[in-house]
Amino acid sequence: MNRAAADLTLKMAREVLGVSSVATPAEVRRAFREAAKRAHPDTGGDERAFRQVVEAYERLQDPLDERHVQTPARRRPAPETELEISPQIAMEGGEVDHRMPDGRLIRIDLPAGLRPGDKVRAGGGELCVYIRAQDGVIVRGDDVWMSVKVSPATMKRGGRVAVETPFGRRIVWIDRKAGERGLVRLEGQGLPARGKRLRGHMFLRLAAAANVADSAALALLRRFAAAWAA
Repeated sequence: MNRAAADLTLKMAREVLGVSSVATPAEVRRAFREAAKRAHPDTGGDERAFRQVVEAYERLQDPLDERHVQTPARRRPAPETELEISPQIAMEGGEVDHRMPDGRLIRIDLPAGLRPGDKVRAGGGELCVYIRAQDGVIVRGDDVWMSVKVSPATMKRGGRVAVETPFGRRIVWIDRKAGERGLVRLEGQGLPARGKRLRGHMFLRLAAAANVADSAALALLRRFAAAWAA
């Protein structure tokens, strides 16, 4: 298993492939084949997304319970040197309160664009950044991943939808190919550039939900069709 796959948590790997914690090996393999087909660059997918799918599958082939891993540095920093932040802080920066090992509570002003594993000097020491998943939002490297529910009609026919993210509203155009893949990439809307790291992308995993309204274009088309029929 490569280093990138090792850094994935089991939960994150399952979310990438869209499987549950009780999925059988056959279900995981089937989910991997479907996700790889959607994300493969040769079929109109994205190289980063394809690599993410492969890493998730590799991680699920080694489902060691992370509570018993004896080398925590492979997954996340040791608790006494860890600075845990939210995806929103990683994206926008801001102040966080942190309890030092000696019991002191300090406030740290963080810049935007921190990545997992970045080092921050605070309280007379050095802390290693760990970005926790929150509200379905995951940070992987430079990129932000989240799941979005859209109407079945929009998944099938495409359309423009407004997506509420922790970082504000995004207007997203979903074409038919994206609906088939179940994935949309928002170019340059991931973590901001910082140092030698380039600006990342935002990936939206699409899930059809019957209780979600149609896109504005489809809703307008339905109203027009109804008026024409009358």
